[in-house]
Amino acid sequence: MAAVVDGEPVPVSEIDAREARLRASPLAAALPRPGTSEGRQLRRWITQLVVTERVVAAEAAARGLAADAPTPTEDEVLPDNVARLEVGSIAAAVLADPRARAVYAAVTADVDVSEAEVASYRARNPRRFATDAEIAGQLRAAARRRAFRLWLDARCAAAVTLAPGYEHPGDPRQPDNTHRH
Repeated sequence: MAAVVDGEPVPVSEIDAREARLRASPLAAALPRPGTSEGRQLRRWITQLVVTERVVAAEAAARGLAADAPTPTEDEVLPDNVARLEVGSIAAAVLADPRARAVYAAVTADVDVSEAEVASYRARNPRRFATDAEIAGQLRAAARRRAFRLWLDARCAAAVTLAPGYEHPGDPRQPDNTHRH
């Protein structure tokens, strides 16, 4: 097993199949060689994607969110690379799925910004936006992305157990970690 999500096993064969599809895609030339440190990191990233997809699918089912329910578009949720960086590569990849965006909309429905936050932003960035409504929209979108990322991180931490060798790519305890500060 590569992982367990809410008591359900994620077999290594599922990770193998996802990696094989990726290596058979047009992106193959940009991928690290299998068996290298970078190749193992890719498998860890794929594992994170698979378990996160399962967490989001379970949440969609628990909330009764249908796959064809109206959802924000991917461009509405992630309008640019900054937004993708805010949520992280795994969440950004998961949000390509309409079901995940339905969960995003449900999880962040009550997120808003105050007039004080808008006024503070305007004071710090007087030439950035023409209207308070534009500022509020940008701040609200960023706050929703942050709320979703925090919810998703907490939900994954509670639901997912990773097997040795399938740790998060950024986990400093795993031997291939190269993320340093």
